[in-house]
Amino acid sequence: MTSFFTVEEMADLLLKLKITHKIFLHEGLKVVADKLVDTAKKEISHYQTAIGPFPDWEDLKQSTVDEKEKLGYAPPDNPLLRTGEMRDSIKSNVVDLTIYFGCTDPKSVNHEFGTSKMEMRPFIGPAAFRNIAFIKKVIRKASYEGLKSAGRTINAAFKEKV
Repeated sequence: MTSFFTVEEMADLLLKLKITHKIFLHEGLKVVADKLVDTAKKEISHYQTAIGPFPDWEDLKQSTVDEKEKLGYAPPDNPLLRTGEMRDSIKSNVVDLTIYFGCTDPKSVNHEFGTSKMEMRPFIGPAAFRNIAFIKKVIRKASYEGLKSAGRTINAAFKEKV
């Protein structure tokens, strides 16, 4: 004999499905966040090409190269890299279904957007643009796996009722 789900049982099942899907998406976002951090860190120390709305990086001014050389930063013509502190402050965090990604070094804002005296050398925004295909692939797969797992939960629940 087949019995039907009560309203409470159906609500519980739907909640489990939502949570299962969300867990898979959250894990996918953590993979994306790690990739964004890795890419942004690699943007630093060599000249970047334009992508999306972000321009090519201009060559360092000779005065900047000379100052870096004088201070012992070698090689001196490595944009945005002196001590590595700014690069190492690039971080991400995934909370719920949101990625928080950026750089905690206060100098990064000037580099990302430029100033009246300094050309912009963005590395956070371009990291996202360089990974659009990767992001879509990971989120698509995480969503599919979450829904597939949720489907197994539904099948198991219905088999218990039969």
